[in-house]
Amino acid sequence: MFASVPMLAYGIKPYNSEIIRIIVFTIITLYSGFFAALFWNDITDFDVDEIAHPNRLLPSRKIGVRNLFFIALIFSAINFIFALLISIWCLILVCISALFVAVHNKYLKRRVKFPAYSEIFSPLQWTVVTIFGFLAIWTALSQSSDIFVSIQFFGNISTDRKAIITMVLLLIFTYFSDKSHDIAEGIHDAEADKKHGIRTYATSFSLKFAVKISLLMFVISGAFGIFLYIQSILSPFFIILFLLLFFYSLSHPLKLLKCNKKDLKEQGLVVGRKLYDYYLFTFNLIFIDLLIQILFKF
Repeated sequence: MFASVPMLAYGIKPYNSEIIRIIVFTIITLYSGFFAALFWNDITDFDVDEIAHPNRLLPSRKIGVRNLFFIALIFSAINFIFALLISIWCLILVCISALFVAVHNKYLKRRVKFPAYSEIFSPLQWTVVTIFGFLAIWTALSQSSDIFVSIQFFGNISTDRKAIITMVLLLIFTYFSDKSHDIAEGIHDAEADKKHGIRTYATSFSLKFAVKISLLMFVISGAFGIFLYIQSILSPFFIILFLLLFFYSLSHPLKLLKCNKKDLKEQGLVVGRKLYDYYLFTFNLIFIDLLIQILFKF
């Protein structure tokens, strides 16, 4: 998944040691960032998970808070180091992302009373994957471009209008596809979230309303998946498999829509995981498509 974004940003060109280095460092940065964010979230949401997810690391007592804290620190350090090894711009993005996640998880999502605040802003964490992958190529690789920005000490950013449009479309797809699964899982977590003042669609409105919004977000993500294909270098291989994946995944939120209220909590978790698989597998399709194109061209 994490290799697909810089590959999409780079395009169908010959690969050398420099581009491979950037892709490998991007993978390490994003993987370490993913686990760091996951563990920090487990720490800050310990009281919520005790109710909604008792089998997770901390509620099940498989590991203590102190040990998980140090593990999260190690992954955070790896995240910052490899971001810096790519470019200063990538480090800045990682720092901004880490600050947002920390403030959002620790303070804002429990204190901000705006309806569905948590599920409006939580998916922004995943949009960093898209921005980072493109930024790594734009800042660490010398290439001809229509848009060039140079700032002393920070380095250069070189890109073009088409690449920016591709990034924006993938970013929007990322936001809505992650949001659809987040809302579905929020149905399962509604009782715990409500107890601790976390504003989701389920706690701000109703479980049935959350189901409808999750379905809407999923459909929007599908539309932007198609727009991404139209705008980018992706081949018919991608769009055929993506549409098959989309319509297969669509059956799950539709079933949730027809589900009895008493079964919504259990089924919300199941559907949330299915929609998360849809989100992740789309990136895998991008990777496979680009890899096939590269192998056949060179």
